[in-house]
Amino acid sequence: MDMLESPILERPAYAPEICLQTHLKAVSRPQRARILMVSPDYFCVSYAINPWMRLDNPVDVARALAQWQELREVLGSQADVVEMPGVEGLPDMCFSANGGLAADGTFVHSNFRHAERRAEAAWFSEWLRRQGFAVRRLPSSVMFEGAGDALFDSAQRLWFGHGQRSDLKAAGLLSAMLDTQVIPLELQDEHFYHLDTCFCPLASGHVVFYPGAFTPQSLEAIRFFVPARFRVPVSREDAFDFACNMVDLGDTVVMHRASADLRRDLNGTGHDVRTVDLSEFIKAGGAAKCLTLKLN
Repeated sequence: MDMLESPILERPAYAPEICLQTHLKAVSRPQRARILMVSPDYFCVSYAINPWMRLDNPVDVARALAQWQELREVLGSQADVVEMPGVEGLPDMCFSANGGLAADGTFVHSNFRHAERRAEAAWFSEWLRRQGFAVRRLPSSVMFEGAGDALFDSAQRLWFGHGQRSDLKAAGLLSAMLDTQVIPLELQDEHFYHLDTCFCPLASGHVVFYPGAFTPQSLEAIRFFVPARFRVPVSREDAFDFACNMVDLGDTVVMHRASADLRRDLNGTGHDVRTVDLSEFIKAGGAAKCLTLKLN
């Protein structure tokens, strides 16, 4: 079955100008974000499960802590940041986006593909349960790596990355579990192993993405669901600087680095750009968005 014919997508049968009107109606000023961050006390690169991780390129722990603290302060100026302690022996737990997916009081527990990260999910689920979230889980045989691969847009559609870490089968299960439309996007480049490393839907309705990370069929889906004026493609240079791995705070976006061209493009959509050096975390394959989990 062609991806755009999938019942998950419920492809609308109306003209592009009507699609644009629908897209515009979905755009609203977001509420103040509540963001979960995990202290990187135990962060290091002690194994290699993606192309960014190299055992011969160790983390400067003191510098990583300083970078994380700066990110926390920048986000805290416009969002409510809550902290969860790290766990010894789980060095990637600071990448809280992968712990699960929070949506309307429900937290969907992650099923990590790599054994090195599987123990993280239970810690996140227990912490969120204590915060009042109803914890749900997909079948253990279905790989799902949380908000790293599942991103809501301004229309409350869930964009879902698969092909590297999460399984396509999870898309239909999430659609039923959360009663929402899910749009699968297949990732084809191992450097962009989670959707949030190459795709970011903004509350303004714009979508920032790196075309080279996606299959032709997935690019067709992006073009169909996102009107041209709302698409912000980034260069390979920006993509490899984790520019798409940004945190959306409404009028402000926060990321590791942005080229002059990308700054101009984002300023043109009404966004201020804040950058925070997150080079130590990029050694493990993550940046600003990876270090955060939005709870609302």
